[in-house]
Amino acid sequence: MHTERADVVIAGAGMAGLVAAAEARSHGASVRLLEKTDRAGGSMRLSSGVIWRHRRLEDFRRECPDGDAALQRLVFERLDDDLRWLESLGSPALERTTGNPLTTGVRFDPAGMTSALARAAGRIELGVPLRELPRGDTPVILAGGGFAASRSLVASHITAEAESLMLRAAPHCDGDGLRLGLAAGVELSTGLEQFYGRNMPAPPARIGERDFVSLAQLYAQHATVTNLRGERFSTRTWSEIDVVQWTARQPNARALYSVDADAMKQTVRGRTVAEMVEAARRAGAPVTSRDGSHTVEVVAGITTTLGGLRVDESGQAAERLFACGADVGGIATGGYASGLAAALVLGRVAARSALGR
Repeated sequence: MHTERADVVIAGAGMAGLVAAAEARSHGASVRLLEKTDRAGGSMRLSSGVIWRHRRLEDFRRECPDGDAALQRLVFERLDDDLRWLESLGSPALERTTGNPLTTGVRFDPAGMTSALARAAGRIELGVPLRELPRGDTPVILAGGGFAASRSLVASHITAEAESLMLRAAPHCDGDGLRLGLAAGVELSTGLEQFYGRNMPAPPARIGERDFVSLAQLYAQHATVTNLRGERFSTRTWSEIDVVQWTARQPNARALYSVDADAMKQTVRGRTVAEMVEAARRAGAPVTSRDGSHTVEVVAGITTTLGGLRVDESGQAAERLFACGADVGGIATGGYASGLAAALVLGRVAARSALGR
C-alpha cells in the first residue's frame, strides 16, 4: 500500500471515518480515506440520525457502569460543540430534541448528514479495504463498524445463537478493525460480550434496510416477555437493551411479547404499542390475537458491538495507530449510549491526535 503522499490513512468511511477525514483536512492534512464497500456512510445511513448524550454525567456513569470513565467524560463534555461543528458542515438538523427527558441531542437526516460529511472528507477510495497496516511512519486511524456482521466473532464473544440473529446494520461490519488492532498488539476493551440492537418482528417478516427503525418493537416494558420455552424476562432499562441482549441468548434468538388491551394504548417514542404491533403484523411476523390481547414473536437484531479496541483519551490504541467508531469498545459497557455521538467525538479526537495537534 502506497502512503507516502498521505499525512494519515483512515480505514472506513462510516460516521467516524468521515468525521476523522473532515477534521484532518480542516487542519490542512492530506488524507487517504479507504472504504471497502461501494458507498460511504456505513450504518449511519441506516440509523434514526439521533446523536445524543445523557443530560448528566452521573446518569451516563450509572447507566453504563463498566465503561471507561475517561472516554465517557470525553464524549459527554465535547458532544455539544461537535454537534455545532457537524451542522456547520451542512448536516441538516431535523429536530433539537431526543424525545427523552433524560437525554439531549439533535436528530439529523441520515442521508443529508452522510452527504455533508462526505463533501468535507474529500476523496473516498471506494472498494479499497485496508488488509494490513502500512509500514513506515504514516499514522493510521481504524474507523470500522465493529464486528456485528461477523457470525463467527459474534458466536465467539456474544451468543451461540449468532446464526439466528437479524443483522440490523451494514453487512460489512465484520471485524476488520478488531483483527488489525489485535495484529498490532492492541488490548481489547471490556464488554466484548455486549451489543446494541433492537428486537424486531421475527421471520417470515419482511424487513429491509429502510425498516430498521420503523419496525423496531420497543414495548417490552409494557409486555409480558417470554422465550419460546415460556421462561419469563422482566426488562429493567428504559432503553430495553437488556431485553434484546437476553433475547439474543435464547433458543433461535427469539422471544414473545404479549400485551393486553390497556398496554396497546401506551406510547413509546412517539408510537403507540398498537401501532408497533400492527407494523409487525403488516410486515408478516407471527402475531396472534385473542380476547383483546396480542402476542408478537420477535427476533434479536444486532446493530453494533459494544466491545472492541481499547484506546486512551487521545484515541490512540498503539504507536501510530488510532481508532474511533465501533472499532473502539468500552464506552457504553454495561448499558446504552449513543454510538453516533462516540463516533463523532472520537473521530475528531483521533484525527487531531494522529496529526499531533
